[in-house]
Amino acid sequence: MKTSLIKIRSAFGVRETQLSDKSVELTGRKGTGKSSVLDAIRYALTNRSNRDYIVKQGADEAEIIIETDTGLHIDRKRKASMDTSQLGLKKNGLNVPRPQTFLDDIITPLQLNPVEFIRKPIAEQNRIILNLIDYKWDMKTIQDWFGEIPPKVDYHQNILQVLNDIQADNGVYYQTRQQINSEKLFKKKAAEDIATSIPEHYDAAKWEAYDTGAKYRELEKIRAENGKIEKCRAYKASYDDKLRGIQADRDIAISDAKREISSEREGLEKTIERLKAEIKAAEQQIGALDGKQADKVKIAESEYDAAKAKLDSNIGAANEYVDKEITDTSALQAEVNTAEEMKKHLNEYRRMVDMQHDVEKLQADSDELTRKIELARTLPGQVLAEAKIPVEGLTVKNGIPLINNLPLSNLSDGEKLDLCVDVAISNPKGLQIILIDGAERLDDKSRAALYAKCNAKGLQFIATRTTNDDELKVTEL
Repeated sequence: MKTSLIKIRSAFGVRETQLSDKSVELTGRKGTGKSSVLDAIRYALTNRSNRDYIVKQGADEAEIIIETDTGLHIDRKRKASMDTSQLGLKKNGLNVPRPQTFLDDIITPLQLNPVEFIRKPIAEQNRIILNLIDYKWDMKTIQDWFGEIPPKVDYHQNILQVLNDIQADNGVYYQTRQQINSEKLFKKKAAEDIATSIPEHYDAAKWEAYDTGAKYRELEKIRAENGKIEKCRAYKASYDDKLRGIQADRDIAISDAKREISSEREGLEKTIERLKAEIKAAEQQIGALDGKQADKVKIAESEYDAAKAKLDSNIGAANEYVDKEITDTSALQAEVNTAEEMKKHLNEYRRMVDMQHDVEKLQADSDELTRKIELARTLPGQVLAEAKIPVEGLTVKNGIPLINNLPLSNLSDGEKLDLCVDVAISNPKGLQIILIDGAERLDDKSRAALYAKCNAKGLQFIATRTTNDDELKVTEL
């Protein structure tokens, strides 16, 4: 699509100018209106301008008309009293819906101001080139790729710059992964340190479930049983000694009784001699002494029988235990001691296990971030394979556009202008025109080569070049 007519009236510094379908070079001193022609064409196509005044001073209305060889008629008007423009867009006499969107699809910023492009910082040049890559995407695309919208990313950028920011070393994914890996290593080391203080093959579940209280109760019950057995055995072993003691008490009581009676008998017999008168009474008392002695003997025997009965009763109770075997508590005691020792490790073991689980979770999080980072690094290949690339030889590496494997910073101004020409002709349905403002910045050889390339590619160009001419001069090339 080429222009067949460009008509400018009262726009910027242009009173009235008309151009045909030819490539032209506008020359003259500064202020002769060269750049105003290009600004007017840009304004007609984009509705954008850096100038404070669109309508020429003293005029009521500015109008730019552009017609193409495909029947397209563009009519942009701007009244001095209004801050907005009116756009009329028809094709073969019929109104075109969404006219500005239609115009945006048939032009690129590079073809409307290539010289300004080469004067921009490299980062801005890279951004502009990347934006030329036609790949349809939206936030759902990002959501489908990553399962989320990665934070702290400028989504106003080209998709390749977005992907580069996502995988970058200073990006959220990379930084978060660094933090996770650091925390993972810390917890892994802490878990390993705890493990050194825990016995080998430590069975936490066993010692967690081990009922120390129940085992202590069982141990005390056995010990109490063993105590009874030992006490009864000792009691039985002392039976004969106790019986001899009881018998001795009896014999001593009897002996004492006999001595007492014998002494009393001797005294009475002596008294008989002295107290003849009392012989009969004494003899009677002597007769009673045998009964008294028998009573004392009977008491002693009775006490003996009672004590022996009590002893036999006690020994009967002891006989229930005396033949029982003493239960060995050493194994149970050792088990309880081991359990007590093992239970001391439970809290540290639980802390170690929690840390190991944390490490596994952190590793999974790190792996997922690695997957997303690697995805962001591989997706540009997919994007480039599916996207419409406007320039032959354009590739992207680490978010940086390359032209035939060279970054833009390695290209000369002439090569960058060649790139702009290639962009202008890359869209077969686009408007095949390029505006070159300030061609005097190029040396004669580079300028001639640029014009020749445009002509060879069938690309219409409108160039401005500052000369010493007092009047604006239009030269068809």
